[in-house]
Amino acid sequence: MTTVKSPNAVVDQLLGVLDEAFEHPQKPFTYFTDPEPDSGYFGTLAKLDAAVAARQVANTSIAAQVKHVTFAMHATAGFIRGNMEQPGLERWQKSWQVSVLDEAGWKRLQAELRTAYDDLRRAIKSHNSSEALQVGGAIAAVTHVAYHLGAIKQKIAILKQA
Repeated sequence: MTTVKSPNAVVDQLLGVLDEAFEHPQKPFTYFTDPEPDSGYFGTLAKLDAAVAARQVANTSIAAQVKHVTFAMHATAGFIRGNMEQPGLERWQKSWQVSVLDEAGWKRLQAELRTAYDDLRRAIKSHNSSEALQVGGAIAAVTHVAYHLGAIKQKIAILKQA
C-alpha cells in the first residue's frame, strides 16, 4: 500500500473516485461502480431517452436527479473556491424541478451535467489543500454524486421491471 505523504495524494484519490462516478474506473479495480466502461453517469445516462429520464419513480425522475446533481456540483465548486454563501432552500428545491423534457432538453441536461463535473473537478484540483473545510466539501461532493448515481441506477432497474 502507498502511504499518503501529501495533500495532493488525497486530491488525486478524490479526483479518481469522482472520475469513476462520471466516466468509468480509471484503475484496474473499482471503488464503488460496476467494472464496465459505461458504468458512470455519462455512460448510464447516454443509454436513456428523454421519455425514460422524465418518468417519475418514487417521487422523482432520473432527469430531476441529474438536474439536482448538476446544481449541487456547481454549488460545491463555488464553496471549494471560497464562496461560503449557502445556496438556500429555494434554489435547492428548484434544483429538483424539470419542466417538460424532450430529446433536445435531455441532451442539454446531460451537457450541463458534464459542465458541472468539469467545474467541480477543476475546483478540487486547483484548491486542493488550502483549507480543511474545502477538502471536506470535496469529500461531500464525491459522496453526494455517488449516492445519486446509485439512486439513478435503482430507478432504471425499477423502470425495466415495469
